[in-house]
Amino acid sequence: MFRPKIAVVGATGMVGRMFLKVLEERGIDAEYTLFASARSAGDTLPFFGKNHVVTELTERAFENQGFMYALFSAGGAISERFAPLAAASGAIVIDNSSFWRMDPAVPLVVPEVNPEALLSIPRGIVANPNCSTIQAMLPLKALDDAFGLKRVIYSTYQAVSGAGQKGYQDLEDGLCGALPKKFPHPIAGNCIPHIDVFLDSGYTKEEQKMIDESRKILNRPDLRVTATCVRVPVYHGHSESINVETERPFELDDVFECFRRTEGLIVSDDPKNNVYPMPIDAAGTDSVYVGRIRRDVSVDNGLNFWCVADNIRKGAATNAVQILEKLLGRKEA
Repeated sequence: MFRPKIAVVGATGMVGRMFLKVLEERGIDAEYTLFASARSAGDTLPFFGKNHVVTELTERAFENQGFMYALFSAGGAISERFAPLAAASGAIVIDNSSFWRMDPAVPLVVPEVNPEALLSIPRGIVANPNCSTIQAMLPLKALDDAFGLKRVIYSTYQAVSGAGQKGYQDLEDGLCGALPKKFPHPIAGNCIPHIDVFLDSGYTKEEQKMIDESRKILNRPDLRVTATCVRVPVYHGHSESINVETERPFELDDVFECFRRTEGLIVSDDPKNNVYPMPIDAAGTDSVYVGRIRRDVSVDNGLNFWCVADNIRKGAATNAVQILEKLLGRKEA
């Protein structure tokens, strides 16, 4: 049986380890090579029932190796330097960093939303969107197809794991009274309206990513979008309050039905019985959850809803593996 050769770059990081977990769960049988920095080279990671030795990532790591695919999650600087080398060797790179996302020659893909973007990969690189963008795309694409999106307002409540292991550790340490090392302020018992760097516009880079990526994925370059992104003291699972205006009128029953028909989206909405999506429920799952679905009575054709997903799984690793599955021609589970 043919087994493709697949490289996993950044295998020892938080998302890299989740790559391995999701690949194993989904039974993607391949010949794998795990790459990381010199600091981690020689370490072993359990994967598909055996220990895999981690190889140092170098500029010649992909030469004459016959990799068909390479999953990258090692930061923008590494992706900028090494993704073109992997692509030049013949591999299709699926990159989790922000570096390539807005390159017009690089498809930015959420498989349930715009798989057609994978039909052309001129640079040999596919970009995985930002975690906070990925989960929003499933319900927004459904609404855009059904009613036409006019305006989108994001307010996000993002878990510390979105900042990597150091963000996770800041919450752990902060609960014990230690000062933060990753975040500019304590995160334990606090909310920080500051994710990534501030731009001259007053938006943060995270907020601008959501704006730009939403337009690209939905193929709506003129869509009116704004965002406020907040870090909250939750370990796993990003939550988003999403407010939209649609071009055409809708009935709430039609919105519910629209969401229920959407692949990968679960409606959890029964407020009388205290049923609504929460990050504690989404943690460890691959689905996107929506609830608190209601009209925005302050504007014509306005809608509010709450959206939750595991940011390390669907927001990063699982989405990338789903892209790989599409490229492999696998039937999705």
